[in-house]
Amino acid sequence: MSIEFNTDFFERLEKVNKSAFLNRCIGRVGVIAVNFSKERFVQKNWIDQSREAWKPRKRPARGSILVRSARLKRSIRKLSQGSYYVYIGTDVPYARIHNEGGQINKTANVKAHTRRARAGRRGGVTQNVKAHTRRMNVRIPKRQFLGESALLNRRIERFLSRELDNEISRNGNS
Repeated sequence: MSIEFNTDFFERLEKVNKSAFLNRCIGRVGVIAVNFSKERFVQKNWIDQSREAWKPRKRPARGSILVRSARLKRSIRKLSQGSYYVYIGTDVPYARIHNEGGQINKTANVKAHTRRARAGRRGGVTQNVKAHTRRMNVRIPKRQFLGESALLNRRIERFLSRELDNEISRNGNS
């Protein structure tokens, strides 16, 4: 995602040491982006031009949306950083399907096992289950937490503009 400034940001940027300023700010921009993505798990929505609420769980008593072990939320971090860019993301394999939504069509192999069932007064009844395959068709709804967002762009733009003003006032340049 690239940010387009609507102000005189670049004219003011010429007044300071550009490389030192950007090196100092680029890491903090990554932190803003990571925190924005983690906020999505708390607010359970995606905000771009408008607020898009995540689809609720089918079984609400099972806990928060997309947070059971919190592995996905904790895995969001800065992946790489350069002079003029920062990449944030996750290495969790199931992150893409939750972020973009989609259909999972897989065949699961069920091993042979013994099932114990309660049968009234007789106590536990056991049944042997043979090994078999089961076709799984699961539709995962889109619950976006990473991507381009107009709100995130505005936050980054305000941060950089504020830091640039502080840098100019520190150096005594007008």
